[in-house]
Amino acid sequence: MLNDVITGSITEIVGSLAAVVALGLASRARRRRGGRHGSWPGADASATRAARTYTLIGTRAPDGNAVQIASSRPAGTVITRQEQASERRQRFELTDAVLSDGTYAAEPLDDHR
Repeated sequence: MLNDVITGSITEIVGSLAAVVALGLASRARRRRGGRHGSWPGADASATRAARTYTLIGTRAPDGNAVQIASSRPAGTVITRQEQASERRQRFELTDAVLSDGTYAAEPLDDHR
C-alpha cells in the first residue's frame, strides 16, 4: 500500500516537473525572439521604431526653408526625392547625426536626371 502511494506520487512529480520545464523552455524561446510574430528576422522592426524627422541637407522648399521628412527607417537607408517643379531627382542617406534644430541629417549622395 505504501509502495502504491510512493509510486503514484513519483509519477505526478515527474509529470509536473516535465510541464514546468516545457513552459520554461517555451518562455525562454519567446523572449529570445522578442515576442514578435514576424515571418522573417526583423520583420516588425519598423513597426516598433519611432519616426524621426530628417532634414535633407542642401535642399530648400519653395518657401525657403530646409526640406524635412519623417521616416521610421533606420540610419543607412537611401531615399530618393524628386523636386516638384522639375524632373530632378536626388538620393539621400539617412544618418544618426543630430542637427542643432533637433532633427536628423539626411546627406545627399548624388543627382539624377
